[in-house]
Amino acid sequence: MKNHRSRSTLRLLLASSATFAALLAVPAALAQKFEINPVAEKKVTELPAGPWYWLIENFQTLQQARTAAGPTSLAAEANGKVWLFTLGAKGAMGHGGSRVAEIGPVAPITAPEYLLRINDVGGPPGVKTPVHSHPGSETFYVLSGQLDQKSPHGESRLDAGQAMPGHGPGMPMQVSSSGTSDLKALVMFVVDASKPFSSPATMP
Repeated sequence: MKNHRSRSTLRLLLASSATFAALLAVPAALAQKFEINPVAEKKVTELPAGPWYWLIENFQTLQQARTAAGPTSLAAEANGKVWLFTLGAKGAMGHGGSRVAEIGPVAPITAPEYLLRINDVGGPPGVKTPVHSHPGSETFYVLSGQLDQKSPHGESRLDAGQAMPGHGPGMPMQVSSSGTSDLKALVMFVVDASKPFSSPATMP
């Protein structure tokens, strides 16, 4: 009986060791998720005449950015800096901050109410979002690492300092960290506020 118990205990230990070894063998990227952190948002009923562009500026303090903000501006702190994002016409004057980028044209939408949102996103190499869609458009600005976006229109990659306007409403997409270092990016949205912000989708 004692030998039988010893053999059972040994088999249990071996099985536990094998399970633990298998867990250690899982790539780190699979154990982590693509991080999505909303940092600012507002709802508006009117937008300026299109085509639209996102103007990005940096300020010294969040209070300065908030004071300078217009009707379609969003102020936020992210990645150690203060940002002001403004949706407006191409070449529009800034708000007194340091000009970072102007990105567009943004895909147009029509809605009874609009949601403007800024997300701080990223993660280690290999992490990715599920395939999804938005009831509007998203615009990307990469701070570090490399961002990959797949859609039925193809695949786009952005390195640090690069930007890209996204596709129109309802477009299936998947975003991933595709470089050799952690991705950090800011994503600007203008979507239909009456619909779910994000919905599961399938890639054709």
